Amino acid sequence: MAKISNEERHQYFERIKTYKLTIDAVLKREQILIPAIKQDPAGAAFKRLSLVDEMLNLTSNYIILSGVSQAVLKVKNEDALNDGRKSMYKSVIYLEEIVGNLVDAPFSDYEEKLAAIESVDAARRYLLVRKMGLTLDLLENAYGDNTKWKWSFVELEGRFAAITKNIMDMRNAVANTDPRSPNYEPTVYHLRMLKKLLMQAADRYREKYELSTNRIDDFKMGITFLLALRRVHIVLGNREEAETVKKKFEIWSAKLESDKKRQDESSKKA
Repeated sequence: MAKISNEERHQYFERIKTYKLTIDAVLKREQILIPAIKQDPAGAAFKRLSLVDEMLNLTSNYIILSGVSQAVLKVKNEDALNDGRKSMYKSVIYLEEIVGNLVDAPFSDYEEKLAAIESVDAARRYLLVRKMGLTLDLLENAYGDNTKWKWSFVELEGRFAAITKNIMDMRNAVANTDPRSPNYEPTVYHLRMLKKLLMQAADRYREKYELSTNRIDDFKMGITFLLALRRVHIVLGNREEAETVKKKFEIWSAKLESDKKRQDESSKKA
């Protein structure tokens, strides 16, 4: 790697001044909101929604720091990216605290949690998870393919897929897919995104199992996301799609049992 000159360093720090100020301001607002949540539990859900948005903005600014570093210094800013990954996790955690982290579960299991944000319309919910998805994509792209964090993103993607499902009012999802519904457009886009994310999460956990960990738990988690997707199709009355996912689930389950048996036999021999 070529030596970084003092002039290049100066240019870098000059160009990131505004972003650093923004980062500091967001972190200060977070420190104000956290105790406010404890003091006012009644309004906690909306304060957490604000924190989700703040953490996504924070992540974007860390990504920019690394981008400027690459442009000026010809090297990634790994510290900024790691801070961005941490703030991305925070955004997911804050949303999980509102809507829950259940993957394959009936809507009734987490419906009570959603009551706290009942006044948040379908459009705002969709825009929030879309922003989260775009930010996560940007963060992964900033890290690149050759990163030690490659497989840790599978968990983050899975948790994101789960909250994308859980923030949606599934009880009224079918009614909201009626073109006459005022929530038609955001609901259709949200469902399209949700189905894609659940399938992607399943495939990514299977990929992690096959190419990295060989841990049965990862394969099981992939299957759990398949079941969650099937549940969504059933709720929406998509019989053909539900049957297609069921067939994939059966194939994966058979392989899981076969692999588990093989691993158990290997352990006994060892």
